[in-house]
Amino acid sequence: MLPNVISKSIVLEDGREIIIETGALAKQADGAVVVKMGNAMLLATVVSKQEAGEDVDFLPMSVDYQEKFAASGKIPGGFLKREGRLSDYEILISRIVDRAIRPIFPEDYHADTQIAITLMSSDTDVLPDCLAGLAASAALAVSDIPFNGPISEVRVAKIDGNLFINPTPEKLEKASMEFIVAGSLDHILMVEGEANEASEDEMVEALQFAHEEIKKHCQVQKELTVEVGKETKREYNHEKKDEALFEKMRTELYDKCYEVVSRQIPNKTERSSLISEIKEQFIESLGEDHEYEASLIGPYFGKIHKEAARNLTLNEKKRLDGRKLDEVRPIWSVVDYLPSAHGSAVFTRGETQSVTTCTLGTKLDEQMVDGAVISGYNKFFLHYNFPAFSTGEVRPNRGPGRREVGHGNLAMRALKKVLPSDEENPYTIRVVSDILESNGSSSMATVCAGSLALMDAGIKIKSPVTGIAMGMISDPESGNYSILSDILGDEDHLGDMDFKVTGTEKGITACQMDLKVEGLDYNVLKEALYQAREGRLHILKEISNTLAAPKAELKPHTPRSYNMTIPKELIGAVIGPGGKVIQEIQKDTGATIVIEEVENTGKINIFSNNQESMDAAISRIKGIVAQPEIGETYTGIVKNIMPFGAFVEFMPGKDGLLHISEIKWERLESMDGVLEPGEEIVVKLIDIDKKTGKFKLSRKVLLPKPEKTGKKEKD
Repeated sequence: MLPNVISKSIVLEDGREIIIETGALAKQADGAVVVKMGNAMLLATVVSKQEAGEDVDFLPMSVDYQEKFAASGKIPGGFLKREGRLSDYEILISRIVDRAIRPIFPEDYHADTQIAITLMSSDTDVLPDCLAGLAASAALAVSDIPFNGPISEVRVAKIDGNLFINPTPEKLEKASMEFIVAGSLDHILMVEGEANEASEDEMVEALQFAHEEIKKHCQVQKELTVEVGKETKREYNHEKKDEALFEKMRTELYDKCYEVVSRQIPNKTERSSLISEIKEQFIESLGEDHEYEASLIGPYFGKIHKEAARNLTLNEKKRLDGRKLDEVRPIWSVVDYLPSAHGSAVFTRGETQSVTTCTLGTKLDEQMVDGAVISGYNKFFLHYNFPAFSTGEVRPNRGPGRREVGHGNLAMRALKKVLPSDEENPYTIRVVSDILESNGSSSMATVCAGSLALMDAGIKIKSPVTGIAMGMISDPESGNYSILSDILGDEDHLGDMDFKVTGTEKGITACQMDLKVEGLDYNVLKEALYQAREGRLHILKEISNTLAAPKAELKPHTPRSYNMTIPKELIGAVIGPGGKVIQEIQKDTGATIVIEEVENTGKINIFSNNQESMDAAISRIKGIVAQPEIGETYTGIVKNIMPFGAFVEFMPGKDGLLHISEIKWERLESMDGVLEPGEEIVVKLIDIDKKTGKFKLSRKVLLPKPEKTGKKEKD
């Protein structure tokens, strides 16, 4: 029996139950809970240092979600046979939790904090990602770590016109819309998901529905905090303060910062340089022997600059680069920029630029997913790269980080909704976005460039997709706010919201929202969505001037595809013993051949960027799978000579007997010198033995029959 376990229950509308337990496991952590739903069990722990690091002015928090393979009765692949670095799927869940949890910590809390969420047991009817945020918040709730929670996360999905919370994977396959939504008792904090061209009103309705469920989860956590006696949180003092320095800096520098931001300089580098110059001049004015805390100058100046920039927008409705609040930066784009790529595009919006490629491959190029819970293959994947030079920085290339994985996943979700079905598209598709310049909204530039690259490659997408990043600057006291379209990097940093929306002319295909302040009124959210729609349609018009629809033809160097269906029993004949036949065809023709059994039939895909190679492979396979027909004529090869005739391979893998009497109209006494092994001859199939299935061939029926010479004269 488990000792001293405190348990709370949350009952969903359909009767399923979520249980939160604490007190049995991981008791040396500051907070630990087990969250159960069905057979799924997540262990969440949180540990935070008592003191902050020297001169740390942010929250150094890490969130790691990991799935143990034993949770689903599997052994990891690879040489080491143990869990390694987090998969992209685990990183995405970690990011979702981090983005929901981070805003609820006090602004002045800077101690190293680590949240670990582990899937200990899985359930095929439960998707654990929608429980991870609840588990993390519950672990904080039973700890003495200060935070302004609780929060929770749920998945809301629209299935057959109805909204559901945390549906089963089977039901989710039929969903026309699904979002992970995080929130507190009072506010929505984070949204991420996708939809089949949903309307703005549908999305708001789904978020409101999700929030009602989240409120229940938060109330249960508050009750749990009381039961474990953790209402009082630890005391801390993580920020040095120098009120005299701050007042001096604000008095001397606020007007200077406001004057610079009021110039509305479009160029990011020039604007940053002028702001930095104000700070450097102030430091010089202090001299070397000043008594102020030097480590506070940077953070204090950042606050003053932020206040000036925000007030410019709130009070004067002006933006840093001179645009109107709903104005999109200038756009230019081209396609077919890289001549050797299957599809390529350059999309530039202001100082943000993406060069994106589309590569078409075979089934052999599919991405294998081998996780503890999710396994299978992806026919479409998108990679996003963010090199240091794109922001004028020097930084070692350590491969894709969590940000790159998250941005790539958002763009992938946006574009996959318009791809043709598997029946219409035989290709594995890889899209790669390389960000060459960045000043905000690079993930949305990836969506726009990705649409163009897919169309340039000749992929018959249903409609182009465009994306826009929306921002907001607000004053809770006055209720004053400004919604910004196509935000700059500075506006993202200085603002209260980063809301990315992608979609077609018909509706939304994906979105991602992060709030940096508590609360977003639903009317403001709806206003942001409709303003985003106007921006998306403007961008759609711009890229349509470059390429409005998929190109009718593939590039000359793009692999062509040919699909064949054969009887199931002939799959082995095409493959051959140990793959000998199919390997020989590929070697001889240069084509790539993929064969698989689907619904009791053989599906063959032939890929080649050379028509002659393609035709040769098709001919060889058709020859193998073709059924011999009596009366048909074939060109065959003599295989063996026997006293009574010859065996001729008239179709690949099919030999028939050409009897000595069927070679010529003239009577032959022997086979000597009549035919040679390897000789090519034309024969006709005259019969198939019903009992043995043996083939009988004739050559003479294809030769002119000698004329009769008449009756012999009598002696």
